[in-house]
Amino acid sequence: MADIFALDVSMGKSYCVWYRGRHCLKEFSLVHTKTGFDNLLNIVKKAQKPILYFEATGIYSRVIEHFCEINNLRFCRLNPLELHLKSESLRRLKTDQKDAHRIALTVQDNCFRLTISWSKDYLQLHELSRFYNQLNADWTYRLSHLHTALEQTFPELKQLFINQTSKLALNVVELFPHPALVNPYSRVKLKNILMSSTNKRISKMKAYKYADRLLDLAQESYPAVDSDAIQVDEVRYYARQLIALTKKKEEIIKQMETTAQHLPEYILYCSFPGIGKQTAAQLMGELGDISRFDNSNQLNAFVGIDIRRYQSGTYLGQDHINKRGNPVARKLLYFTVGNMIRQQHASPNHIVDYYYRLKEKRPHPKLNKVAMVACMNKTLKCLLSMIKHHEKYHYRYTDSMVPVKA
Repeated sequence: MADIFALDVSMGKSYCVWYRGRHCLKEFSLVHTKTGFDNLLNIVKKAQKPILYFEATGIYSRVIEHFCEINNLRFCRLNPLELHLKSESLRRLKTDQKDAHRIALTVQDNCFRLTISWSKDYLQLHELSRFYNQLNADWTYRLSHLHTALEQTFPELKQLFINQTSKLALNVVELFPHPALVNPYSRVKLKNILMSSTNKRISKMKAYKYADRLLDLAQESYPAVDSDAIQVDEVRYYARQLIALTKKKEEIIKQMETTAQHLPEYILYCSFPGIGKQTAAQLMGELGDISRFDNSNQLNAFVGIDIRRYQSGTYLGQDHINKRGNPVARKLLYFTVGNMIRQQHASPNHIVDYYYRLKEKRPHPKLNKVAMVACMNKTLKCLLSMIKHHEKYHYRYTDSMVPVKA
């Protein structure tokens, strides 16, 4: 029988108990320092086939995982919700000490699957994907502030470019945040500034067109503040921040694609219509190696699109998805299905066919979001089958048979 080490993890420290069977041999506090982990390792080495159990507590439990991985120790990262459901009692008494004992006793009464660590490439993809999402959130936040400031200094400038968030557009906003800063320049000088303000090559004719339009907008503009107002500095500040974030996002995308190319599943993901290089890399970072799942139901639960059903007596509630899984992967899959629908004429696939069958189903056609979630489910089934059989996508691919080789 394996000895159990149960840890209640918090910020910078944990409370640990050592159980052999139902008997507690030792309990102690663990400070997350080199000395603390050296002491823990010395104690663990005295145990019989030790297994470490702890709840997933975000960034705080990462150090415990790292400790187990570098010392080749078996461990189980417990889902807090699952642990709560299996250890629930009428008495509600919560302390770090009690929680550690509760974990140790619960894992003996229930079967929890040991955690299998992700490979280095998958871990790096996961962190890159989360970093990219954070950059996107920062980018959106700063864009809203730029919009607020620009409305007071030079609102007409938004009419100059179709893509208002391109590098050229942001460079022009930084250079000319107020119409008074445009008027001193001639048409030719503005043309030269525009041609040198972006890495993308533009023709002289297009640069002259932008210069003429910029002069016209500056003449017609009636800003709410003067050219020396603090709002002008705000516009320049947020424009510089957005340019830097755009460059960083491009750098992260290249890193994700380069890392993903080392994995054999990458080419399989990219063979799926509607899944590009960036989307494939992000999906791999969020889902990990999906061959670890026994079936598509487990994969659905991991993403959070498994059905939540409630029935009591004669009452039957409306079915909803649980949304208890990975929210980033769920959002990514939703937009992936949307891409498939938008690209249906260039890259047809059976997911789009299924979407329209659901929308046209009589007598009860499905609503758009219901049909989208059903397509997400089918996409995951298809991807899981492709990965397990090491086969690229084929249009005649179905979930009920082995993929047909192209």
